[in-house]
Amino acid sequence: MSTSQASIGRSTPNSSAGPDRLELEKPTEFPEGGTRAWMVVLGAFCVSFSTFGYMNAFGVYQDYYTEHFLSNETSSSISWIGSVQVCFLFSGSLIGGPLFDRYGASIIHIPAISIVLSVMMTSLCKTYYQFMLAQGVLGGIASGMLFAPVMTCVSHYFHNRRAAALGVTVSGSSIGGVIFPIALSKMLRNESLGFGWSVRIVGFIILFMVLIAMVTVRERLPPRHGKILLPAAFTRAPYTLVTLGISFMMWGLFTPFFYLPQYAQSYGMDSQLSSYLLSILNATSVFGRILPGMVADKIGRFNILIINSLCTGILLLCWIAITSNASIIVFAGLYGFFSGGIVSLMSPCIAQVTPSPDQIGTHLGMSMAIIGLAGLTGTPICGALLERYGSYTQAAVFSGVVTLFGVVLVTVARFYLRAKLLEIV
Repeated sequence: MSTSQASIGRSTPNSSAGPDRLELEKPTEFPEGGTRAWMVVLGAFCVSFSTFGYMNAFGVYQDYYTEHFLSNETSSSISWIGSVQVCFLFSGSLIGGPLFDRYGASIIHIPAISIVLSVMMTSLCKTYYQFMLAQGVLGGIASGMLFAPVMTCVSHYFHNRRAAALGVTVSGSSIGGVIFPIALSKMLRNESLGFGWSVRIVGFIILFMVLIAMVTVRERLPPRHGKILLPAAFTRAPYTLVTLGISFMMWGLFTPFFYLPQYAQSYGMDSQLSSYLLSILNATSVFGRILPGMVADKIGRFNILIINSLCTGILLLCWIAITSNASIIVFAGLYGFFSGGIVSLMSPCIAQVTPSPDQIGTHLGMSMAIIGLAGLTGTPICGALLERYGSYTQAAVFSGVVTLFGVVLVTVARFYLRAKLLEIV
């Protein structure tokens, strides 16, 4: 075996493409399945369900807070709670990813308990700053400390089937996004439960899921020594372009998750039917996160990410022309499918531009810290546009344009990796 074949993901300059182009070698010693590998996927699925999936239900909280506890606050102010939570989901990975590379799966235990504590504390909140601290800050940091380690752990067991395995993993967030909005909506309308017990029941569901994760998630590779962070990664064009491209996508991605129920009600949809829109969106997102991953392993992860994000951006621009109940429901279904592919493919694409498997957690953490800034500001910007103009048009156009710009950056990154249009990347 030659030196170049033995190296894993080593950068090899190409005379025709310049030093920024990478030839990423395929490792050969990944299990690609087996009981232990799929148990890790199960645990990671449970974490995805309890973190991303729970956050997908924030539209229900947004609507409830607007009518009850925080009726004196603007939509933009309330959306900051969810945005802070999303921001820390991503940026918390800057800590969780490198810690996983160094110490393994044991580091998920404290944040797993912390996320349950966050939900239970939310059930006791009454004022804005309490919701921000319990749900936004504590819930977001705990989720971020969980999310990157389990995504990295799945990547340790799969290479050729990585996109499919991670697609199954993040489908947990879609299933959570189906269950949590329906459950919360029904329980919040039950006067005998009230807000407190409705949220506490959600907390017990999350407790059950994270206990499964604590038992099943186990690292495979030995710990990585050396620097905690690897800032030199940003000197490689593909890694930087992918990180920025996904960040722009995330800047616009969450707008329908936060505002679609309110948008539907503004055009006459019944409040009960509008509360199911997030569940419809997340139900189709289950297929949108699994199927693109399976296809991406065959015809290229970057290729499918570009297609899905392009369709997502176009849908966001079309949103402003959709006003009837039937068309809004169809929009929710289509948006869930195509946006789901972005969530499932961002981790495999970042892993694909990582030089070595034992650095995936660190690279993923650094990328998600930047992506978190987009998650923090995207929906509040849209909320401010909504408050100023009294229309969803500006928010939809902003979300669509930034998503499509993200497509451009990822496309450039794809051509840094391979020159041929139809070559699998």
